[in-house]
Amino acid sequence: MTYFRKIRPALLVAITAALGLLQPVSGQDDDPEFAALQADAQKSFKEGVGPFVKKYCTQCHGSKRKKSGLNFDAALKNPGNPVYRKHWKQAVASVKAFDMPPDDEDAIPTDGEREQFLEWIAKIKFLSTKDPGPFVIRRLTKVEYGNTLEDLFGVDPKLTADLPDEVFGQGYLNNLSSLQSELFLEIASEVVAQPEVQKMLSREKPAKGADLREEAKKFARSLARKSFRRPVSDADVEVLLQVFDLARKNELDYPGALGLMTKAVLVSPQFLFITPAKEVASDKKIVPLDDFQLASRLSYLMWSTVPDPELMKLAESGKLHEPAVLKSQVQRMIADPRSRALFDGFGAQWLGLNELETKTFDPDKFPQMTSEMRAAMYDEARLFFESIMRENKSVVSFIESDYTFLNGTLAALYGMEKEVSGSEMRRVSLKDRNRGGVLGMPAILAATSFPNRTSPVIRGVWVLEQILGEEVPPAPANVPPLEKQDQKTVANMTLRQRTELHLSNPTCANCHKVLDPIGFGLENFDAIGRWRDQDDTGGAIDAAGELPGGKTFETPRELKAIIAERESELARNLTEKLLAYALCRPLEGYDEIVVDHLMETIAKDDYRMQTVISEIVTSYPFTQRRIKN
Repeated sequence: MTYFRKIRPALLVAITAALGLLQPVSGQDDDPEFAALQADAQKSFKEGVGPFVKKYCTQCHGSKRKKSGLNFDAALKNPGNPVYRKHWKQAVASVKAFDMPPDDEDAIPTDGEREQFLEWIAKIKFLSTKDPGPFVIRRLTKVEYGNTLEDLFGVDPKLTADLPDEVFGQGYLNNLSSLQSELFLEIASEVVAQPEVQKMLSREKPAKGADLREEAKKFARSLARKSFRRPVSDADVEVLLQVFDLARKNELDYPGALGLMTKAVLVSPQFLFITPAKEVASDKKIVPLDDFQLASRLSYLMWSTVPDPELMKLAESGKLHEPAVLKSQVQRMIADPRSRALFDGFGAQWLGLNELETKTFDPDKFPQMTSEMRAAMYDEARLFFESIMRENKSVVSFIESDYTFLNGTLAALYGMEKEVSGSEMRRVSLKDRNRGGVLGMPAILAATSFPNRTSPVIRGVWVLEQILGEEVPPAPANVPPLEKQDQKTVANMTLRQRTELHLSNPTCANCHKVLDPIGFGLENFDAIGRWRDQDDTGGAIDAAGELPGGKTFETPRELKAIIAERESELARNLTEKLLAYALCRPLEGYDEIVVDHLMETIAKDDYRMQTVISEIVTSYPFTQRRIKN
């Protein structure tokens, strides 16, 4: 450790290389059918969307006034630009909800104009050129880094505990700060100091009289190949040998010099980032991923760790990119316990459970929210997700299901403590059909509540956005929370009645009439997911509601049935979110057309979960990358 600190600056110079991150480009498409769709989209935009936006939107959302940060004057000049995708999504949500234009404006579109606008907007995706989208060369996450260290060296993945947690979203940052670089260096030193790694290095002691540099060269090539997850070049080995030479000049013995090379590997961009096996010399703008990078992309998606020998063997044979081979590997990897990583990385993020462990709850009202309860809530959601994935159930099962996973701690919230006891989670049948699926699951109900009470609004927004994939316009800035309502006026009101006061505000009414009924439909579940017949005021729960289209319900069970009928929307939303996670970036442009094609196959197989994953893994943007501007 002393030697390593002494020569750290020289080591950094020797092993640090700049990563060239690929930038967005314009692709070309020679598909006549797609070209016709592009022409139709351009015509529709010119004749319909442009005039509508200029008439009803740009007065407040243009170059002169940019309310909510929206400038549609700029978007109109280049409507297919991914930069403006959020503009159009927000416009669709606001027009669909009759939230915009405001009722007090002089020019108000008719219902027919609104419908035409929404139809035209749906064609904007065809203004994009066929392209796999921005290619992200990303670094390993904290969890992936720890898992990789464990698989390669047998060390405890908790060695990465001091690394900062990632900010979750659709993708990962691909930067490496100076603080992170220092932390990676410290972790590398700790790895080499672990007993199982001093033993490994000691076994590398060469025979008497052997050329130490040549022996180190063999070690470097083997170590780099496993760690870089691809064949290594002579240049890769030479960089590591320079570190070996540096160590020897600083009087490190042979095992110590190998240890320094190992540290160099662990902080190398080739280890920290998922990179192509080699740069491609081609006159094309878009090329397939090489099989080694595809192996890493697949392995870190499904397992959050380094590819196993079978994936690497398929990559070496040049067969991994074949769709049938990829799909068979997906099935194999799903059956492996390591596929838990897909829930921890994607599923928990999708369902909003990342902060459940630390979420604050009023200890006086909810003393049950112990660390054991939170862990059981999370595990229920994880095991349920895994069952749908491994048993290849339809994604509709996320909403309608007759089973869940409980232990004695969590069973108390279900009123099933007599049937289930002990700390072990096990699969149980549910007789109460108000339960079953994520809408009646305590983890989700708790995550969508305030610390001291439920929130029909938050729950309604969660169902619309996370389950159905709808865009909900942001709440107006001048609307006070329920706690700031006149307390004398609302003293005898139930939570539902207080929430419904928003409907008296024209600015709020259009959105709340869509999302509030869903939230009210889940009000029988309190802030930690227990069934109740009265709310905190003592008033009777009224879970009845009506959704757009005239469908009515009176219980959570009936609400779930209505949502489950929207299977194509459920499946598309999950597919879009999982594709964005797999690509490590938000979807844009041509991605929407890719999803259209994926949904054709997924629908034919009854929206089964393994089909969703397999279609994503074999999709155009997952298997292709840009190499030129």
